[in-house]
Order: sequence, then C-alpha cells, then structure tokens
Amino acid sequence: MQRPQEPFQRVDVEVAKQLIDEGKVRVIDVREPDEWQAGHIPVADHIPLGQIVNQPLTALEGDVSQPLLFVCAVGGRSAVACEVAAAMGYTELYNLEGGTVAWARGGLPVNTGT
Repeated sequence: MQRPQEPFQRVDVEVAKQLIDEGKVRVIDVREPDEWQAGHIPVADHIPLGQIVNQPLTALEGDVSQPLLFVCAVGGRSAVACEVAAAMGYTELYNLEGGTVAWARGGLPVNTGT
C-alpha cells in the first residue's frame, strides 16, 4: 500500500517474492554487516543505510529506471533508503513491510554469512 506522501510502495512478503521471482527488482538490504551475516534474502545486495545516506551517488549507482526493493529488519530503515533513492530520481521503489523478519517468518529462504 502506498501512502499519499510516500514516493514508494509498501509491499508484503508475498508481493516481494513475486517481484523477485519475476526478476523485476534489484533487492538491496540496508542493515548493518552483523545483521546481514545473521541472515538475508539470497539475491539481495548489501548496502548499509549509512552508505546510502552519506554517499547516495556511489552507493546506488545505476539506472534510475531500475526498480529497487529495499529491505531491513522490519521496514523502517528501508523506508528511509526509499526516500533517498526517490530524491535521486528513482521512480519504481518498493519497501518490504516487516523486512527480513517477515521474510524468514514466512518460511522463505535466508542465506547466512557473506
């Protein structure tokens, strides 16, 4: 569900999995390194939120038309990352509601380590 003031769509685990399975999004996990190593979505790239906020052009280099799905632990930090990406000109942005916690609770695959 997209709230009127947000430049991104909030999606649940089912929608996120469908977007990933269809190859429609780049998945970016914005959590800290220790959280990432504890478990992450297998296809996700790891770019901590601090890097996105402090060096957005370097951290999010790429085509602004590429759809991005941001993930954190429960959805708060990834929403901030969506806002930064929107300010850079990205237009198709998704935030995983419930984050990695919801993903794992849904019984979906999680990789540990790097």
